[in-house]
Amino acid sequence: MRQLIPLLLCSLFGAGPALACQLALVLAVDVSGSVDNREYDIQMQGLAAALRDRAIVNALIEQEAAVTLIQWTGSSRQRQTIPWTSLLTPQDVAELADAVEENRRVWRNYSTAIGEALVLAEEALRAVPHCTRRVIDVSGDGVSNEGVHPRDRHAALAEMDVTVNGLAIETDEEDLTGWFFENLIRGEGAFVMTANGFEDYPAQIRRKLRREITRPLSNLRICDHAAFTCDHKYQKIKVFPTNRAK
Repeated sequence: MRQLIPLLLCSLFGAGPALACQLALVLAVDVSGSVDNREYDIQMQGLAAALRDRAIVNALIEQEAAVTLIQWTGSSRQRQTIPWTSLLTPQDVAELADAVEENRRVWRNYSTAIGEALVLAEEALRAVPHCTRRVIDVSGDGVSNEGVHPRDRHAALAEMDVTVNGLAIETDEEDLTGWFFENLIRGEGAFVMTANGFEDYPAQIRRKLRREITRPLSNLRICDHAAFTCDHKYQKIKVFPTNRAK
């Protein structure tokens, strides 16, 4: 695994070729009070398994991606627990997957401050200005109930040309998918996917990473064969799992 700082120093001082990072990806994981330890483990193990998926590994390497992980919960309780990591080889991605799987939980029993998670993600993205595409991947099981509202961060995110995608973990009748669609996601090709409970999270985070890591193509109409909706890539869309209750 190669940390970005040494690579950046080499690039700045001419001791090697310049980085060609085409994707900076922030993985923002919910550790609020509604997530118990078993559900936290499901998220970490599911995310690690997705990062071992051959298609995802190849796409990350092809784009010389930089990836970081943020744990988020209530106001003032968000932390970048895995630093920016440059992914240039299969070994780099394998080591990142191991780090995710072993990432210890920082907080328990606090509120849900999604807007605050976006603030920390913005700060993190300023460290990788050389990456041509910037994406924040937010997963969570509840609406924001503390701190800045996610929509209030959209203007700043637009200035940075950041896309925010969401994975709504549905655990009740709240229609979190709809809330994410209306209040969280923004940017070119932004989308929401749905996990029907935490047990469905591993399958859906794999689908989600495959979708957002793949390089966008101009004037492409995006259709997911397992989705209920299909739309042009410049519009926000909802993508539901095949087993979503109608």
